Amino acid sequence: MSENNPNPTDASPTDVKPAAAPVIYGLQGLEFTQEEGAFFHAARPWGVILFARNIESRQQVRALTDNLREMSGNPHLPIFIDQEGGRVARLKPPLVPAYPPMGAYGEIYQTDKARAVEAARLGAALLAQDLHELGIPITCAPCLDLAFPDMSDVIGDRAFGDDVERVVVLGQAVLEGLQMGGVLPVLKHIPGHGRSRVDSHHDLPMIDTDIATLKATDFEVFRRTCAPQMAPLMAMTGHLRFNAIDASETSTFSKPLIEEVIRNYIGFDGLLMSDDISMGALSGDISSRVHKTLKAGCDVVLHCNGDAQEMNEIQDALKEAPNRLLPKAQARLSAVEQAIGELSCDVPSGARKVWGELVADIFPEAQNAL
Repeated sequence: MSENNPNPTDASPTDVKPAAAPVIYGLQGLEFTQEEGAFFHAARPWGVILFARNIESRQQVRALTDNLREMSGNPHLPIFIDQEGGRVARLKPPLVPAYPPMGAYGEIYQTDKARAVEAARLGAALLAQDLHELGIPITCAPCLDLAFPDMSDVIGDRAFGDDVERVVVLGQAVLEGLQMGGVLPVLKHIPGHGRSRVDSHHDLPMIDTDIATLKATDFEVFRRTCAPQMAPLMAMTGHLRFNAIDASETSTFSKPLIEEVIRNYIGFDGLLMSDDISMGALSGDISSRVHKTLKAGCDVVLHCNGDAQEMNEIQDALKEAPNRLLPKAQARLSAVEQAIGELSCDVPSGARKVWGELVADIFPEAQNAL
């Protein structure tokens, strides 16, 4: 074919869109600074996560999420938020209604299982609807950790309860609700954070529980939730050291834990993202944390604080990242983006009234939003 009549379907190498960097970054404020805009344009992070510092009004949040998609050139850009309900809620009243912690549904479950399941499903659907309207397609929830007594309250009432059956049943209800509301979930903190005696935001939890007990409890929740018929797309690690599995390395950095426990025993084959790599549980500089996270088998690195120097260090480290272009990791990233493109909000009219009545005795705040 002559140069004057090129085949438009034959793309040159310069026409191929470069792969996004396997990282999720936070922002500093309510909108992009000029410096952040330039950085994000050059860095091309796969996703962005929002925090309370990025939220002022519904109009501002929607403008921010629209701007993020436009600037990225990706209409299906993964935009994350930690919106569980209870104390872990970046969006709060009056911007959105209040929702209870997952533990509230667990309390109802002990006396009325059917009511608890429907309350959890509808509550998750309504929470997701709020996010969907603001252009946020992913929430880092539900928390499937078991709530063990005498442990750190970093999990506490974020968990549905202390027994496997309750957490699995209510977790599935929340997954169904989030999907109904048009939002993708991220299971956390795989393979279980409930035995932590310290807050991993500040210190590294050491878990001395034997493997048989872990398999029967913490791991069992995720194994049942990640069964083939459910096949969740995303999960987040916790920063803990399970001494019975890998006494030398934190779970996020542990290839044996990720391969043998998360991938093989639990059977999770979706996108595995780290918890925030700037947390105090981890040691080493930011670059080494990036390399260890990806080398161990995580598909994506999460970095939340919006610190420009750290993000530049991460970008430098990613140039030599061990699995940045592995086909399996890229396929998982693409699957999430495809799922974002297929999201729709199908919450039935009257759902908020029904949900408010289901939880009125244990969460009176629900009545404020009716």
